[in-house]
Amino acid sequence: MVHRYERFSSSVSGINRCIQKIEGDVMEKFGLRGSYAQYLAVLRRYEQGLTVSQLSDMCMKDKAAVSRAVAEMESKDLIYRQAEGDNFYRAAIQLTDNGKKIAEYVAERATSAVEVAGRGLTESEREAFYKALDLISSNLRDICKKGLPE
Repeated sequence: MVHRYERFSSSVSGINRCIQKIEGDVMEKFGLRGSYAQYLAVLRRYEQGLTVSQLSDMCMKDKAAVSRAVAEMESKDLIYRQAEGDNFYRAAIQLTDNGKKIAEYVAERATSAVEVAGRGLTESEREAFYKALDLISSNLRDICKKGLPE
């Protein structure tokens, strides 16, 4: 059982480290942080915008870290906040034209990375992998919310 844990945690950590490296390499071209890649990719799918809280949940990142990234991306003209009145707290974050261009590039590079990473998998293996990965992710989130059962 411990061997399975070590294999699982080592594989997940290795994948995460590689993703961060790839994001950093992609975003370096624009003089931006690698962590922006995921935020831009998610915002690209939601033209109506997302709040910091929604973006945090979707990216599974700390809300304070997302808030700092949003402030920096706003200062770099990648996003803007669509506030209702004077309230920017729950403002929808949307991509600027510049942000859309970079997000499109990020999406293209991410698609390439996922295709290369999945080389050698059949379509049925890929479907089974993502189904299992989604289930494991969901179960781990439940453990994080409710605690590990005794």
